[in-house]
Amino acid sequence: MDEKRELTAEERLAWLRLIRSENVGPITFFQLLARFRTAANALEALPELARKGGRKKPIRICPLAEAKREAEAISSFGGRLLAACEPDYPPALRMIADPPPVISIKGHAQLLNRDIMAIVGARNSSAVAIRITQEIAGGLSREKIVIASGLARGIDTAAHQASLDGGTIAVVGGGIDYPYPRENKGLQEQIYEQGCVIAEQPFATVPQARHFPRRNRIISGMALGVLVVEASPKSGSLITARMALEQGREIFAVPGSPMDPRARGTNNLIRSGATLTETADDILDALQSIRTRPLKEPDQPLLPFGEPLQPEERELDRVRPDVIEFLSPTPIAIDDLIRLTNQPPA
Repeated sequence: MDEKRELTAEERLAWLRLIRSENVGPITFFQLLARFRTAANALEALPELARKGGRKKPIRICPLAEAKREAEAISSFGGRLLAACEPDYPPALRMIADPPPVISIKGHAQLLNRDIMAIVGARNSSAVAIRITQEIAGGLSREKIVIASGLARGIDTAAHQASLDGGTIAVVGGGIDYPYPRENKGLQEQIYEQGCVIAEQPFATVPQARHFPRRNRIISGMALGVLVVEASPKSGSLITARMALEQGREIFAVPGSPMDPRARGTNNLIRSGATLTETADDILDALQSIRTRPLKEPDQPLLPFGEPLQPEERELDRVRPDVIEFLSPTPIAIDDLIRLTNQPPA
């Protein structure tokens, strides 16, 4: 990724249009940006790339008017768009394999560049777990650690409430304006005023189940570590923990009674090497070494493309059926496709 810099309003709209265009996810976005240097150039190239890829129907490019409407709606709401190359963007988040190219935020942007600890757990949490969460989140907050969570019921709510005064970040699954769950509308309003709310989805998006794993990677990606307080074996909190491990983050877990199914997930995490956590001091001690680790780019670089040689159209038509033959719902590495088809990489 390029060095940190503020985008112009036109550049930011181009980034927004590119990520909102059909079949463009975060990884594809940064590959296009590396290859074509600017989002505007990538937008111009997309239709031809899709055609060369064998697409019959025209690919949908996000219209400029649509991007302007979204940007204006966010601004009118009191928020702002933030691109991954800009200084206020969370530094740890921009280092994961698939950072959101553009996020919308409302609140105090300076919190995004402080030390952040994520706290997640069960929605139907026990009273004991709520109390432990409040004590740990409050203790970390008093030590200037910003608490990030997902604004869900239970553990998330307790973590946000206990860290409002010291700084809390809520990552929502829908649009930045959409209160979810409804019972936390008041808390979300408080976080707008005292903390910061982040959304990857477009303004006014109603959250759906498929949005939450993507939200979870942001929660873990911006943090130094993730604390799981209560989680059943199939809990979404364990998805966040798994993502945190893949991102190289530290995992902390509060132990629980083997009689309580909500503790099985956390106990399994501890059994697998997570740091057993009973108080904020357990996390603060571990953070001393974590803070000294330099941020590094992911092992799989985001921007692997230089300026490749473009094959002729006749060559593409000849090779395309061979490539399609080897594709299936199971992923295959590009190197394997090159070997199996015996075709040049371009």
